Amino acid sequence: MECLRKWVQSLWVFLSNGYWGFPVSGTLYQGPLKVICSPGLNCYSCPASTTFCPIGSLQQLLLGVRLSLQAGQFYVGSYVLGCMGMLGVVFGRFICGWACPFGMFQELLHRIPSPKCGIPKVLRWGKYLVLLLLVVVLPLTVLDDFSMGKPWFCAFLCPAGTLEAGIPMLVLAPDLRPAAGLLFLYKVTLLAAVVLWSIVASRPFCRTLCPLGAFYGLFNRYSLIRLKFNVDNCTKCGACHQACPVNIRVDETPNSTECIRCLRCSTEACQFDALSLEVAGHVLRMSPALPDKSMRQGTQS
Repeated sequence: MECLRKWVQSLWVFLSNGYWGFPVSGTLYQGPLKVICSPGLNCYSCPASTTFCPIGSLQQLLLGVRLSLQAGQFYVGSYVLGCMGMLGVVFGRFICGWACPFGMFQELLHRIPSPKCGIPKVLRWGKYLVLLLLVVVLPLTVLDDFSMGKPWFCAFLCPAGTLEAGIPMLVLAPDLRPAAGLLFLYKVTLLAAVVLWSIVASRPFCRTLCPLGAFYGLFNRYSLIRLKFNVDNCTKCGACHQACPVNIRVDETPNSTECIRCLRCSTEACQFDALSLEVAGHVLRMSPALPDKSMRQGTQS
């Protein structure tokens, strides 16, 4: 299953970034596919991007709300919100584990041999603060002389934008390099910090700072794709705890807001068919072969 997940992640990287004519054109893709919402965090300004970023688009929607209202135009951005809501209701954070390019990038970095460490649970609340403040509140309230807000998350925090758009555009367009000042240096430093953190900790940006993960996490308990926990089969062996890349106790909170639905707990760790995938009410059992009764009783004892 883990091999399949890597193939699916790779496929989504190329589906979200399928414009490979940018080295010749030197411009961003602006074709008809650009109206499609990328399920994962994928920068709109990436030269290869064929989709739009849900968080970036939500900020663009909110930063212009005050100006639109003053002009008597009542735009609610139902398409952007509808796309994000639909993805959340259907998939929840399954997207984080299977379709986010920056999530895959962090996982690959974590494979680099090094001492590993955990992430304090209190830092999990950081992504909700980022969603509330940088994505929603500040673009709505901090305005310039033209009553326009600013995309705070994209401008000051998003390391995916620096990796996918900032650095490649400076390589493709040398004329832009003189304009890359202290802000760009800060963003590159932030990206370097996330890279180093990802080597020693599992998916740190996803777990502490990603507003898209925070948004999808709100739907985890109610999404059509969920984890199903069979308490009668669980032996409390703790194998699922060790396998979880985001360090949750899946037998206690099988649909935690932190769960990225990578399915390592059900397909690699649990030997007793206690965890399975539920899709729209239909249970898909993917656990390894169920041990015989004597083995289960021995484990329980």
